[in-house]
Amino acid sequence: MSAGVLLHEVSKSFGAARTPALTGVTLAVADGSCTAILGPSGSGKSTILRVIAGLDEVSGGTVHVDGVDVAGVPSEQRGIGLVFQRPLLFPHLSVLDNVAFSHRVGGASRAGSRRHAQHYLDLVQLGGFGGRPIQALSGGQEQRVAIARALAAAPRVLLLDEPFSALDPALREDMHLLLDDVRSALSPTIILVTHDREEAAAVADRIAVIHNGALLQHDTVDRIYHRPASTRVSRLMGGLNEIPGHVHGAMHVSPLGQVPVSPGTPEGPGILVIRHEAIEVSRCTDNEPSASGVVGHVSRVRQFGPRRMVTVTFGDGSELFAALPPGDGMYDGCRVVLTLPTEAVSVVPR
Repeated sequence: MSAGVLLHEVSKSFGAARTPALTGVTLAVADGSCTAILGPSGSGKSTILRVIAGLDEVSGGTVHVDGVDVAGVPSEQRGIGLVFQRPLLFPHLSVLDNVAFSHRVGGASRAGSRRHAQHYLDLVQLGGFGGRPIQALSGGQEQRVAIARALAAAPRVLLLDEPFSALDPALREDMHLLLDDVRSALSPTIILVTHDREEAAAVADRIAVIHNGALLQHDTVDRIYHRPASTRVSRLMGGLNEIPGHVHGAMHVSPLGQVPVSPGTPEGPGILVIRHEAIEVSRCTDNEPSASGVVGHVSRVRQFGPRRMVTVTFGDGSELFAALPPGDGMYDGCRVVLTLPTEAVSVVPR
């Protein structure tokens, strides 16, 4: 059985100087959902997990699990599983007995706890590894065992603190698929801390962006990417394009011209942001202004593995970045027109 998590105005300070690690964080994670907490190093991501788990006490605010204020509830009684970047497995126990540990400590027989553990080893695709020593496992296998051990304790909430960051890209993708399997089988509430926006988008239903201990935005993956609340959120999600200007009459007006924006966009100063992969790029063969987009010249083409990125420079010196389709034929100096779809355009405060 899973449970929802609610942080309300949570603050946390450390040391005699009361250095703030979290400032007024309000975050709701729905029962059975997965939220990724994304932010740079030192932003307070892991501190959020620690106050949920009861490893650190809050300095202010409240933490609720399944609607219950857990202030004063010991960490082992909160029904929470926690997996760290390092698996922290017991080296003197076999794989099976590592997974069986919580059930055994809870009073189950050795045989019963091992039968219970085998189910979770099967779930993480290590069914035949139970008799092996921990020292015989690879890094990815160790993390699978750590997840199985956490799940075997039947937590209502599973907290993952950058558990895949030390793995190579192929193993990380395998672990993302494993999380999908776990969610399908058990429907736990999962909160994942990561600094990798692609990982966050791959595994989570929603992303919470945090910076300097403050929650900047908590929204669906699509809205975090395409409707960021600020330039900081846009940049943390890999956004490259920022066009200062102002909104008037459902248009964003800047030296690039007038770009239609979504109805209801507040009027006044604002920065237009748009994902580079959302911009449509086409060759422009005549010298007349385009009625369907903004015209500029390619100043740089860069290759990123199978993808190509183009930098387009305009008459006022401003630039936009766009992703190119395969076989586009673009080259430095060619004249292009960029179309900015209204549904992909967002305006954030200046």
